Amino acid sequence: MARIAVFKAEIDDSPDVLCWLDRMLIRLCQNIYPQFMFHFRRSQFLQVFNNSPDETAFYRHILNEEDVNNSLIMIQPNLMSYTFDVEPQPVLLDSVSIKPDAILVLDNFFHILIFHDETVAQWRKAGYQDQDGYENFKELLENSVTDAQGGSQARFLLSKLNPSMTHVSTLMYGTAQAAGAGQAIFTDDVSLQVFMEHLKRLSDWCSRGSLHRRSMLMWVLKKITCL
Repeated sequence: MARIAVFKAEIDDSPDVLCWLDRMLIRLCQNIYPQFMFHFRRSQFLQVFNNSPDETAFYRHILNEEDVNNSLIMIQPNLMSYTFDVEPQPVLLDSVSIKPDAILVLDNFFHILIFHDETVAQWRKAGYQDQDGYENFKELLENSVTDAQGGSQARFLLSKLNPSMTHVSTLMYGTAQAAGAGQAIFTDDVSLQVFMEHLKRLSDWCSRGSLHRRSMLMWVLKKITCL
């Protein structure tokens, strides 16, 4: 589906491709497909802002050439969390996965990004890893590779996360934000939860069979793309 959308993006306008994706999405809202399409809509394959034409062509070419497993990683990157006394484990591609004492490793096929959040970054800058008694912290740092906290690379990880908490919202999955529950992201993008709610409403609206409703569906879908 991603390769078909990339092909359509070469010959059609981006809003038309996004509307086509939404139509396909409404038909398959009962499985994991919507989650991948949420991330695909936000990816560099369709969102060309801040990418040169050469970069866009390169990303789309690689998507068409690689196998399914690698293509899925490009669309929905793998996110691993490293914490004390716990084996590295996969976590949600979501802002709630950002913890003060955890290191995140993002693999989107094109890049491997290591992200140190606030507490870990302060400990590293203070040189705790070089002091006696902090061998476990040194080991934790060595299990990752480099530091991205506060640097130009941090934005790449934040741009891939589902913004379930933003600078204009203190809610997470319908509940009040708890301490250590994650990090708010400065973005105007809608979250996966809001995206799914809109799709459910549209799916129910369309299934009622009104010709007028069906003729208006395209207009509403275009509005979603601008949220």
